[in-house]
Amino acid sequence: MSEARTGMGTAGILYILAGMTAISVNDMLIKQLSGNYPLHQIVFVRSGVGILFSLILVQAEGGLSILKTRQPFLHLLRGLLVVVSNMTYFVALAVMPLADATALFFAAPLFITLLSIPVLGERVGPMRMGAVVVGFGGVILMQRPWEGAGSLEVSRLVLLLPVISALTYALLQLMTRKLGATTRASVLAVYIQAMFILVSALFFIVAGDGRYTDGVTDASLIFLLRAWVWPSEGDWFYLIGLGLNSAVIGYCLAQAYRLADAATVAPFEYIGLPLAVLWGWLIWSDLPDWEVWAGMALIAGAGLFVFFRERTKARVIARAEVKARY
Repeated sequence: MSEARTGMGTAGILYILAGMTAISVNDMLIKQLSGNYPLHQIVFVRSGVGILFSLILVQAEGGLSILKTRQPFLHLLRGLLVVVSNMTYFVALAVMPLADATALFFAAPLFITLLSIPVLGERVGPMRMGAVVVGFGGVILMQRPWEGAGSLEVSRLVLLLPVISALTYALLQLMTRKLGATTRASVLAVYIQAMFILVSALFFIVAGDGRYTDGVTDASLIFLLRAWVWPSEGDWFYLIGLGLNSAVIGYCLAQAYRLADAATVAPFEYIGLPLAVLWGWLIWSDLPDWEVWAGMALIAGAGLFVFFRERTKARVIARAEVKARY
């Protein structure tokens, strides 16, 4: 039994590493395209392509019949959470350095640890709770509360958007853990892609002609509300690539949280931090300020401490169970 659990944990880790690598590519491409296209158009094309690949995976895992569900409300709520998480993050990403936005988003594993108490009934001891407090200290440090609003590169609201994204993402992953017990990863991915298509189509109906951008100067709002335009020939390659990448992300993340518990999987999401720094440096020549480096260290250090503390606790419990049997 323990060997099976270990194998599932390893598979979950591999899936989360693949998913986070795909996410870093996704973020880089969307930031690259944010100056020319509205967010809802990018999401619509990306999800339109992504759902086709997700349906292929559904067919491979059992056919379209497995799309039937007895929990439509939970899938709808999960879809709305992922839409809110993505929208708030990408609106911030349009005007923030990639590494900064990614680092703030990595409050998500801390939120997962906190929310696992009421949602999953997990116990979090004082050491793990202390590490969570340290991690959130890193988030506060990156908010630069000692600086006036006028000296910041972006507004306070924009700085909070990745944190809001992290909170909704944490809720999403905990729901994935619950739904994943009875639902395949490909099905979870299809439902999310469908929700993206629906919401972005509604954005097109309401704001697709750019009517709400008159007089708007904030770059993040312009990215959210500008008019749809026909993509250039070169950009079609990136948009289709985003769609394929989106299918990979949805499948890998759902599979990771289906196969392994949140405490095992979540810390490996930190691979996204060095990848974000790498893309930011290679493409935009951005390197984080000292506050961002320090915040990254506190957030990642706290998350890794929580992970190793949880793994040690699990081993002690497993040994006690073995001794109890004999």
